[in-house]
Amino acid sequence: MLAFFSKHKASVKDDVLSGLTVSLALVPEAVAFAFVAGVPPTVGLYSAFFIGFVSALAGGRPGMISGATGAMAVVIVSLVAMHGIQYLFPAVILCGLLQVTVGVLRLGKLIRLVPHSVMLGFVNGLAIVIALAQIGSFKTLGTDGTMTFLQGTPMTIMIGLVALTMAVIILLPKLTKAVPSSLAAIIMVSVIAVGINKFAPENWIPAGQNNVVQTVDDLMMNNLKAKAVTEAEQKALASEKVDATELPAATSVLNETQIATVVASVQPAKEPLPMLFFLDSRYVLAPFSWETLLIIFPFSLILAGVGLIESLMTLTLIDEITETRGSGNRECIGQGAANIVCGLFGGMGGCAMIGQSLINVNSGGRGRLSGVVGAVGLLVLVVLLKPVISMVPMAALVGVMFMVVIGTFEWSTLHTWNRVPRSDVLVMVLVAGYTVLFHNLAVAVLLGIIVQALIFAWHHATHMMADIHFEDDDKKVYQLHGPLFFASVSSFRELLDPVNDPPIVAIDFYFSRVYDQSAIEAIHKIAERYRQEGKCLHLRNLNADCKRLIERAGDLAEVDISEDRHYHITKMI
Repeated sequence: MLAFFSKHKASVKDDVLSGLTVSLALVPEAVAFAFVAGVPPTVGLYSAFFIGFVSALAGGRPGMISGATGAMAVVIVSLVAMHGIQYLFPAVILCGLLQVTVGVLRLGKLIRLVPHSVMLGFVNGLAIVIALAQIGSFKTLGTDGTMTFLQGTPMTIMIGLVALTMAVIILLPKLTKAVPSSLAAIIMVSVIAVGINKFAPENWIPAGQNNVVQTVDDLMMNNLKAKAVTEAEQKALASEKVDATELPAATSVLNETQIATVVASVQPAKEPLPMLFFLDSRYVLAPFSWETLLIIFPFSLILAGVGLIESLMTLTLIDEITETRGSGNRECIGQGAANIVCGLFGGMGGCAMIGQSLINVNSGGRGRLSGVVGAVGLLVLVVLLKPVISMVPMAALVGVMFMVVIGTFEWSTLHTWNRVPRSDVLVMVLVAGYTVLFHNLAVAVLLGIIVQALIFAWHHATHMMADIHFEDDDKKVYQLHGPLFFASVSSFRELLDPVNDPPIVAIDFYFSRVYDQSAIEAIHKIAERYRQEGKCLHLRNLNADCKRLIERAGDLAEVDISEDRHYHITKMI
């Protein structure tokens, strides 16, 4: 289904227009992830700008979009809750330094270890996560101060505008490709939404909302109000020393008047432009000490790992779609540099965003200019054109994201599951399921790699066998087949018979390899058993790497390595 994203040649026009499309779609996600991380919305917005701008210039994959992400936010929320926001910025800077180190050491190539089954599970799980994330856009602020689903006419209009957005994205490219269909859909639906909000009857407006069609600004304010009500309830519970779990499910801590007062107290705040965090009077600096390093290092390490895994997986996906190849090591350095700059300016850090990257690619963005325009466009929208962005309906952005879901999900897996190995199906389901349940893409990928590696080791452990023949009537030769490593040493021991073998025995490694210390130890023990029986064991046809591995073990492996070569003749056709 990745072929859904039509192929384009890079052009300045497409890069600029696709960048503008991305900048519009970045706003609600950056704000949502800021809420997840427990930081102010502007921190998420400015983080998206710094991460997107620097990684677009210095990263290893032109056309890939980076910004504040949920994978990083779920790590950040623990740090902010436990130690305060003042520890966040040094943690993000250290995360960037770790990522740069990975790139300098050229460890980005390790992404090649990701199996195809893990990749399929990753993209399918991600598609489901993106779809589920849109559910919040169908909610508004209820009378009880919580986010509740739209009802009646507003919900009908919302669904209709989402469907219209998707229809425009599908049908417009059949008429013209002069303008990215996603951008055209957002503009068209925005105009319709403005008309509905202006001329629709007032009784269509949901309670707690100013417009019939919820806009980006409405969603941001509703989330802020819902958060304020939750915090007020927590304070009330703390002052009364009441356990919230002991209250009935439908019981509200605050009465309607108190809820209305809290909601009315939430007003749009004018935030200053980003500045170096140690010059910002809003924050108290964390002490520059070893204790601070011990606090932030575990979080920085996890942030660096999560960010790089998600970025390199996105890079691989964009490579596949565009049939080009990015540089994993350069992407590690670019992401690290972006996080360092982001941390210095009081940001929450970030990494590559698969959803936004797919929007960009689908809209024709191929070059670095698309990422730069997306980041700069976001900054302009936030700082200079806030009235414009406040009119963009969430229905348009939800429709765009639903099309991303359709294009991301690998639909072929639904009818090929019975034609691929069951182990691969297991890994795909495991990775997708973990991604959906825990929203942690990095851990899902690592889990998939580990399970696939264990399955691989198990299969190869069962393939250790030997052809047995005699030479000169008194020498028994075991011709090994299969790799000798930790999982196959038991099968290796069962092949040999030190008690009944003749005085001279040879193990031929022409079709086998020695891979690890477990294999060396197994060879040493079997050689010792032959020695105890008064027999001589020779190892032959070891390649240079295997011989070097055994010789380096020294006293750990006392065996006789024969220099005699036994050549196998194959028929030439």
